[in-house]
Amino acid sequence: QLQLVESGGGLVQPGGSLRLSCVAGGFTLSSSDIAWFRQVPGKEREGVSCISRSGSNIKFADSVKGRFTISRDNAKNTVYLQMNSLKPEDTDVYYCAAGGPYVQTLCQLSEYSFSSWGQGTQVTVSS
Repeated sequence: QLQLVESGGGLVQPGGSLRLSCVAGGFTLSSSDIAWFRQVPGKEREGVSCISRSGSNIKFADSVKGRFTISRDNAKNTVYLQMNSLKPEDTDVYYCAAGGPYVQTLCQLSEYSFSSWGQGTQVTVSS
């Protein structure tokens, strides 16, 4: 069973930074494309960023380009989302998602491309 656990959320002031972590259990993270999504209750889930299993394909939503970076540490079975210059509109619950071992997602930031999800971590940007 694929498991994903997010951490690193919290309360931060506008302009601040946070680093989210997504740790995989039950499978080798390096075998899967991994994406980050965010969602506020009552709104659609928005794709934020994706990194392919090789690391060669990386995508970002236009709303976070230039502020967020994504990386993976295969030795730690972990993917990170570094969020800088945070804005109040970045406030959301952030989820990591896996396409599954050797599943080709093309890193499309669509929730339908990813089959395994973590429980989410809350990010609040407020002064």
